[in-house]
Amino acid sequence: MLETLLAMDPATIATFAGAGTLLNLTPGTDVVFASASGLAGGPRAGIAAAAGISLGSLAHSCLAALGLSALIAANPLAYDAIRWLGAAYLLFLAVQAWRTQPGAARIKGEISLYPALKRGFLTNILNPKVALFILAFLPQFTTPAAGPIWQQILILGLIFSATGLVITSAYGATAGLMRHAMSRAAGTLDKITALVFAALAARLIWD
Repeated sequence: MLETLLAMDPATIATFAGAGTLLNLTPGTDVVFASASGLAGGPRAGIAAAAGISLGSLAHSCLAALGLSALIAANPLAYDAIRWLGAAYLLFLAVQAWRTQPGAARIKGEISLYPALKRGFLTNILNPKVALFILAFLPQFTTPAAGPIWQQILILGLIFSATGLVITSAYGATAGLMRHAMSRAAGTLDKITALVFAALAARLIWD
């Protein structure tokens, strides 16, 4: 793997990192989810959700390297099954957030970060559109001359996930700090979080 990394063109890696950073800076599903998690559970929950999202992105890169993403893209039934599972999970999170008692989500999120990380990972891995994006984006920056393509995809996936972690964590933490500043409106923020999760589910279904 190190040999492949050293053989890759530094200019290509820099271009990829720059493009990945710009894509991660653009508010999308991952940013919205991490921000909603921050609003629901505080800064640490937002960061944990971002970490889960990045792990999900890395998992998609591994699937792309193994060729499984191509199989999902070519199989409409598998694609739709994953898409509906992802939407159902987001709706489940929406119901949970809507029913949360004011203040309870923040305390739970700050004490136990694993649930936030798990939610971030599951929402990302159950989004087939992420798999398609990884499959279409990463191979553009590979070349047979640098070594095995699957190793290059894994290296690029690590870079993309790392930049995504930093940027998405910033969004999640900022939203969490807003939660603290607006602690009196915790109940309202929980309802907003629920509506965001429901909207993400609708987007996953209809986009």
